[in-house]
This record gives sequence, structure tokens and C-alpha cells, in this order.
Amino acid sequence: MRGLLEKLSKVVSAGGLISGDALSERLFPGSNLPIALVRPKSTEEVAQILAICHEMDQPVVPHGGLTGLVDATQSNHQELALSLERMNAIEDIDVQSRTMTVQAGVPLQTVQEKADEAGMLFPLDLGARGTATIGGNASTNAGGNRVIRYGMMRDQILGMEVVLADGTIISSMNKILKNNTGYDLKQLFVGSEGTLGVVTRLVLRMRPLPVSQEMALLAIDDFTKVTEFLNHIDSALGGTLSAYEVLWQDYYQLVTQPPAEGRAPLPDNYQYYVLLEALGGSITADQERFVTALTEALEQELIADAVIAQNQGERDALWAIRDDVGQVAQNAPIFAFDISVSLNHMESYVEELKASLTERWPDHSCMIFGHLGDGNLHIIVGNGDSSIEAKKAIDETVYAGLPARGGSVSAEHGIGLQKKEYLSWSRNSDEINLMKVLKQSLDPKDILNPGKIFA
Repeated sequence: MRGLLEKLSKVVSAGGLISGDALSERLFPGSNLPIALVRPKSTEEVAQILAICHEMDQPVVPHGGLTGLVDATQSNHQELALSLERMNAIEDIDVQSRTMTVQAGVPLQTVQEKADEAGMLFPLDLGARGTATIGGNASTNAGGNRVIRYGMMRDQILGMEVVLADGTIISSMNKILKNNTGYDLKQLFVGSEGTLGVVTRLVLRMRPLPVSQEMALLAIDDFTKVTEFLNHIDSALGGTLSAYEVLWQDYYQLVTQPPAEGRAPLPDNYQYYVLLEALGGSITADQERFVTALTEALEQELIADAVIAQNQGERDALWAIRDDVGQVAQNAPIFAFDISVSLNHMESYVEELKASLTERWPDHSCMIFGHLGDGNLHIIVGNGDSSIEAKKAIDETVYAGLPARGGSVSAEHGIGLQKKEYLSWSRNSDEINLMKVLKQSLDPKDILNPGKIFA
């Protein structure tokens, strides 16, 4: 180990290598500390670090903002942690080409704010925006609140620079939207969770900054109407629908009653609550269209009640209700899940899940909410037991209904350690074998985030 640290210390500048007792002062996922934490300042330093590790067969665990939920950044005493936190520069903002060039360690919120200052929008948004890094977003293919309109993280990336396991730099910092010259190499690394290469720089796609923002909270008493209303409102708003979040009744009650700070804008006796957002280009016209669409939905009995936000404070308050996920700690110990299932199967899946949970654990808690517009549900289950055995039993119960419905055990958080046992529940053997071929080709010594994704 001493030889490794000596070599690494010659690559990075002062403060770039943390080892020994100083490691205990850092936040690490899991209970095991790595050999050391190395913090490069450039792609070239990352390349030198990985070349050294490749030569010495040293496993490396890449770190972003450490906000993931599947233990993809967990390390042990034999592994080196590689953090991109010092690579946090905004290198270029090109309003004409609607691009922003950034280093991988820039927090998502900083990207959003810099885009806004330039009169543009970077649409990816999620609760951990202040801590999650843009490189981590790419490595996990993050989703968030506005996927229904703008797509996942992969849809926000035009170019990428990545370092392979042996230190080779693949620089494809493309700034154009259309580039059909051979394989789109960046897509190999989006969502790969640091197992194929280390993302160091990105060219991001910005969008025009919306002029209007309309928001409403709606109550619906039947799941069929939840999906019917989605089709109605998406069509009526002419492409401006940007978020369609649904809260099941139990979750809505949890986040609108003490000790939660939020208060219920609508009575809490409905089965479903929809948080609706539309981003447009005309304040007056968009507001009129929004109100008209909701009025029509009320007349058609697609929705039972509605409250429309009148100002930014009210819009923030509605989002705060949806985002107050911390209230689920009242049901601790709990286990959180992030799954996808198509809308035509969602109601039967949830009914089957709740019946299975009730049969096995009559006193369980099950909170459900999520980005229903793109089929992504967050499910938080508690049964009073925090043991490994309880986690496995609940995992299998939550995932059991997905294979037959073509669902996914992971919608936007990846596989990591927590879900690798269930990868085959969403991907067939030929797909998994091809993934392993790619891993072997790009990382033959298996030094990049070893043990993740594949069982």
C-alpha cells in the first residue's frame, strides 16, 4: 500500500490524497473505509491515477456526491476511493449553441443556477440537487421530476470525456445535437455506475428558459382517472407539461400532518393526489390554457378537486409537500425502492403488492409516490424489522410483480450492490452476458467499481 500512496502523492497536488486517521473525518457510504481517498484536479490526473492502479491491479471506487441509494459507491479496506469533488469548474457557457461545458464534480444545483443566469434552463432536477454532482448524474443516468418532458440525464448530454481503466482518455466533447458518425460512445458510460470508465468532463444541453410556470394540486378518486387525466392534460397543454407527480393517500396524509411542516391544500380523503407543472412561453396565454384544461377536466369528472398556485411561494409550497420524503422516518425502520412499471399495469401491480405485504406483515407501512408520468414509483416499506432477512423478504415482495409486467427493479438509481441479485428480474441472460462482455473489454482487470451491478 505504501508504494501505491507514494506514487499517487506524486500525481495530485497538496490535499489531493487523504489517508490514515484523516479518512475517519470524511463521510463514506457503508462501514468500511478505503485504503485512501484521492482527489484529482484534472482529467490528466485521473488518467495518471488509473494508469497506476491498472499497473498495480488496484481496485478503484469512483465517488460523486454520494447521494445514491444502492451502495454503488461503497468501498472496503482493499479499495481506493476516487473523488471528482475538486474537478468542479464550469468551463464554458455557449448560449448560441445552448451548451454548457463542465467538469464532473460540479453540483447539479450549480449547473441549474449558471444556466438560469445565462437565461437558459438545465432541466434535470431532483431532491439532492445541492449535493449530487453532474458526473454522478451521468454515471447513474439520473431522472428526477421532469423526465416526462425533457428525458433522463442521457438526454441532456451532447459530449463526454471519460478515462478508461488503463488510463486512456476518451475525449468526445461534441457540442452538436446531430452527430451520426459511428458508435455514440458516451452512451456506454451513461448509467454504467463507474464500472466502465470515470466520467471527467461533459458538454450539457441547455434549453430555453421558460417564461411561465403553472402549477396545481389535484385530487382524484380513481386510478383509471389518474391515467385518463394524464392523457387529457398532456394533450390540452400542447407539449408544455413538465411534471406529473402522484401521491397515494397515505403519503399525502403523512406529509401534510404534524410533525410535517406542510399543510393539506386539499382534503385528505381522496385516493390520489396529482402535482402538475407546466412550463411555457407566454404568461397570459399559458395561464388561460392551464385553467381551461383543468376546468374541462372537472366538468368531465376526471378530477374531483383542485387548487392552483397563484405565485412562486405557493408553487414552492406544493413542491415542498411532494419532496418532504424525510417524514417516512416516522415509520422506521424502513426500506426504500425505486421501480418502473407501465401505466396500464401500475394499478394491478400496486394492488398485488399491498395485498402481499398485508398478508405477510399485517402491521406494515407502505408509502407510494413518484413520477407517474414516466412510470416511476418510489415505494417505502416498513415492517418493524431492520434485519438483513427482513430486507431480503421485502425486496422479493416488492419486485415479485415486476417481471410479468415488463417492469424494472430500478427506475433511476441504478443497481450498485443492493439490486444486483435482482438484475435478472428485469434483464434477460443475453443482455447481461453482453454487459459482461463490455465490462471485460473495457476493464479486463476488473479494477473499476468491482462487485457492483453483477451478482
